[in-house]
Amino acid sequence: MIRGVKRAFKYRFYPTSEQAAELARTFGCVRKVYNMALAARTEAWARGERISYNATSAMLTAWKKTGELAYLSEVSSVPLQQCLRHLQGAFVAFWEKRSKYPRFKSRKNSRRSAEYTSSAFRFRDGLLHLAKMKDPLDIVWSRPLPEGTQPTTVTVSQDAAGRWFVSMLCEDPGVKPLPATGTAVGIDVGLAHLLALSTGEKIANPRHERRDRARLAKAQRELSRKAKGNGANRRKARLKVARIHARISDRRRDHLHKLTTRLVRENQTLVIEDLTIRNMVKNRSMARAISDAAWSGFRSMLEYKAAWYGREVIAVDRFFPSSRLYSACGTLQDKMPLSVRTWTCGNCGTTHDRDVNAAKSLRAAGLAVSVCGAGVRPQRRTPGRPSATKQKNPRREP
Repeated sequence: MIRGVKRAFKYRFYPTSEQAAELARTFGCVRKVYNMALAARTEAWARGERISYNATSAMLTAWKKTGELAYLSEVSSVPLQQCLRHLQGAFVAFWEKRSKYPRFKSRKNSRRSAEYTSSAFRFRDGLLHLAKMKDPLDIVWSRPLPEGTQPTTVTVSQDAAGRWFVSMLCEDPGVKPLPATGTAVGIDVGLAHLLALSTGEKIANPRHERRDRARLAKAQRELSRKAKGNGANRRKARLKVARIHARISDRRRDHLHKLTTRLVRENQTLVIEDLTIRNMVKNRSMARAISDAAWSGFRSMLEYKAAWYGREVIAVDRFFPSSRLYSACGTLQDKMPLSVRTWTCGNCGTTHDRDVNAAKSLRAAGLAVSVCGAGVRPQRRTPGRPSATKQKNPRREP
């Protein structure tokens, strides 16, 4: 059997009217079962009790036998069981203090998706049949699946723009550790430039949201003028806004994938700063620009690709004075206002660029940690693992 990293391959597909209706019913049933199970577990939690996944599974069987919820039997049972497993995982994360208490799924705002395991789908000769459906899905194969592999899990979803996607989880034997390069790079994220590298290279910030800001504002004004409700005109205006958001998101994700893949392929060790993005976006004057730069998404991609290809990501403590520490001579400046972008060191006479100097300081600190194993505080904790200054996060690509 072929072994490799598990990856999710995502494709767009175009359902027939019958398939769209069946999937819409499945999405609704998944949301209903999730919310009912969460309500039952919340009530038990208030009494000081814990309800396990097996108990909620027994509840689902009982619900299907009632007159009011008999419609739950009309869709595939596998996505309903899977949503109970997802709820169990959410509670485990809550008990381990890795996330907040699980929230109820909203009909308007929650993600519309259903997960099928191997017992609820058939994939043969490039055709995917889902349970309760006669015809295969009309998938646009933008790239082939790894040769000789079979999907173990299939997730069908619909985004706010009305687009349908199917994600297949497969073993990818093509993902293997790359030859060691021995190179290390410090990476300083910013807004004027998306990245500044310790090599002196600066990568421009594409500002995807700003490029479409006028179109988005116009579409949002048109939406605000539509009468609230389920009218066709409001639905069309909402879809127009969602499509602009989807365009921005797709371009941003594509750019980050290309950038992180390049950095991981070229460098053995990558040193970044452990920023708390959720606190930084509380600054109303910078929140939009920080969100558009997608620093958190950049870090996530960098970490799981480094794990795939045998690279190392080191996160230096957010309080490390990378901008105030002169990389050439080690002088620590007391203050360094944001308005100062370049300066000449009074000690050694070296002219520094603020962002490149920060990247060089991060690289030096990261290499010291790599050799000594101490010196900066840890980056974010991986579930089920103790904190560490060096971390490889084996997450799969979305």
